[in-house]
Amino acid sequence: MFFLYSLIFFSIILFFGAGRLLLIHQPPRQADIIIVLSGGAGRSEKGAELYKEGYTQNILLSNAKESASNSGDMLQTALALGIPKDAILTENAALSTYQNAKLTLPIMKQHGFTSAIVVSSDFHMRRVKILFDHVYKHSGIELTYVGSDSGYNAKRWWSDRYSRETTFNEYTKMIGNLFGYNGPEAKDALEQIKRWFR
Repeated sequence: MFFLYSLIFFSIILFFGAGRLLLIHQPPRQADIIIVLSGGAGRSEKGAELYKEGYTQNILLSNAKESASNSGDMLQTALALGIPKDAILTENAALSTYQNAKLTLPIMKQHGFTSAIVVSSDFHMRRVKILFDHVYKHSGIELTYVGSDSGYNAKRWWSDRYSRETTFNEYTKMIGNLFGYNGPEAKDALEQIKRWFR
């Protein structure tokens, strides 16, 4: 009986804490570069904000060809936000968070960078940290994780459709990543799972 009550108690805690568990927002600190990940509104703007606050002199846009705002793709958005072209590095092939990490690491090494601020949407940061920490593990590169505001309601994630779907997507992707599913095949699997619940 004690085990059953304990299980119910911890299940309730996990349910109510699921949204907040996704969030990681470390205080930004001086770094060689800011890595901005594609895939969500506000990410380029957060990267530009940190750049203008003087945390770095360089920005690396991962999957820079992806649309980021009314200004166009990530590169065009960064330029429109006032980032000088010679401060911007790009990679154009990443199709997943894992590939964001995998494809930015050689660029970091090539330029001799030893620290970076990694920027993505607030709800995405737990998974970003897991994957980047894994890929960068033996690189000697120090990473700081800063989330951009996405409108995600972490405290009451069940209260609106956007936050519910975001929470479901992130935990499904996290489990998929754990079992080695990354990139387009992981996104296809997620869409299949969503269809089961419709």
